[in-house]
Amino acid sequence: MFIETETTPNPATLKFLPGEQVMAVGTREFTSDEDATASPLADALFSLGDVTGVFFGREFVSVTAGPGSDWSALKPQVVSVLLDHFVSGAPLFAGGDASGIAVGGGDEAETDDDPADAEIVAQIRELIETRVRPAVANDGGDIIYRGFREGVVYLTMQGACSGCPSSSATLKQGIEGLLKHYVPEVTEVRAA
Repeated sequence: MFIETETTPNPATLKFLPGEQVMAVGTREFTSDEDATASPLADALFSLGDVTGVFFGREFVSVTAGPGSDWSALKPQVVSVLLDHFVSGAPLFAGGDASGIAVGGGDEAETDDDPADAEIVAQIRELIETRVRPAVANDGGDIIYRGFREGVVYLTMQGACSGCPSSSATLKQGIEGLLKHYVPEVTEVRAA
């Protein structure tokens, strides 16, 4: 098995591609040791000491290193943990599957959208699903729709995109511009 590595716009995060499916549906982000106990793989990555974030996408794992960490030393350790996991066929989540574990990515996010905005919200969600999420996944992250109120779209960035120096530019110049172009009712995009 060969695991490819790609850089992301976030210098603290690398994207690892094991050449096989990681998550069948949705995404999952781990931002602490406590979160990571839900997944033997995330737990093993956090146990390396320099890891501050793990994100599972459909066909990749993004790993975020803490401030001052040296990727030249950490990268081989991460690859070793990933190889051990995928070669052994171990389950991704404790208990063997994701049942009972919050998995992100898509329509399950709680919102308090006004039913009168249903058509607008459907257009926004469609654009996020077909145009935005694939582009963000290429950078090792994900974006979750959190709501639409009074012209403002609320989104949450995950994985490599969370804490990325260019995430605010991505939200404002990229995603906001796209949504405003196709959905005139959108006046602004904000991080939730």
